[in-house]
Amino acid sequence: MLSLQVEELFLPNGFVTVPLSLVYTPGVASVSSYLAKHESEIGKYTVKGNFVAVVSDGSAVLGLGDVGPLAALPVMEGKCALFKRFANIDAVPIVLSSKEPQVIIDTVKAISPTFGAICLEDIASPRCFLIEEGLRKELDIPVVHDDQWGAAVVSLAALTNALIVVKKRIQDVKIVVSGAGAAGSAIVKLIHKRGARNILVCDRAGIIYKRRRGNNQYKESLTKITNSQNISGDLKKAIKGSDVFIGVSSAGIVSQEMVASMNRGAIVFALANPTPEIMPGAALAAGAAVVATGRSDFPNQVNNALAFPGVFRGALDHRAISITSNMLIKAAENLAGLVKKPTSEKIIPSIFERGVVKRVSSAIV
Repeated sequence: MLSLQVEELFLPNGFVTVPLSLVYTPGVASVSSYLAKHESEIGKYTVKGNFVAVVSDGSAVLGLGDVGPLAALPVMEGKCALFKRFANIDAVPIVLSSKEPQVIIDTVKAISPTFGAICLEDIASPRCFLIEEGLRKELDIPVVHDDQWGAAVVSLAALTNALIVVKKRIQDVKIVVSGAGAAGSAIVKLIHKRGARNILVCDRAGIIYKRRRGNNQYKESLTKITNSQNISGDLKKAIKGSDVFIGVSSAGIVSQEMVASMNRGAIVFALANPTPEIMPGAALAAGAAVVATGRSDFPNQVNNALAFPGVFRGALDHRAISITSNMLIKAAENLAGLVKKPTSEKIIPSIFERGVVKRVSSAIV
């Protein structure tokens, strides 16, 4: 009889031997009937409690640009592998054939009942802002665009320790951010929330200022928390006399002359991948005190993988409905705290160090 048959079945926690009648008809009907009356317990009895959708349209794949959904699929698969390796989260890659924000919002909303959280990935700005905002309004599960907030958390953590090394305070320093896309915008918002007050943001056209021709609504909104003197000019002008440079933009746009024009104890985060805004050796030779990149072959790698596994682990464990900027700041502080004695070559832990996911996840409550 079917109810007596025993099969090897693959469940989320591995291969187990169970009666087929428990995981399929008729046994599963009792679970469904229970959940129909107790929807709040779905995470306990289904995959939803540990399941994340990694969603992309392939329009802004790191270092490659707009490669489309099919070519983006292996990148999303890699992201899912990192979720599993570092946070034991089951994640599935979902690549979409549309770049229309409303189509993406509607599609993700339609599939959202299966998931405990949504990770948006490699979606070009400014559409990524509209999509994240729209989904956060529609869904009762966390929605995080990792290109924004993963980058912001790790950058803030690294900056926290870099400032300790050079003995400066975030509220006192002049910070220049090159890049006003997904990562740059989120970094600006988070460091401002943390206390930075003298920030200039540059894009390809130069310093962003109020009512500048060509500003979209998102760049204009950045002017509310940056460039209080409403100055204009190019990146070279912005960097002169600054204390911190954070680049999430393009290869080779920063010269040694520009680094030399920064204040003593300069901090240079050249995070463009695979080729940074300035190579670390050149920045150090020009007088930088602390240098970080997005690459693993140099000290101080600012890598989103230090943040997103812990952020989502915490969100799932605490059944968060949303993830706030205060949570992300606390996550950055916890991450920075793992480096007990920061030095110029050690301002951020390695992703492979024990305790990273646990410390980050504890902030998402």
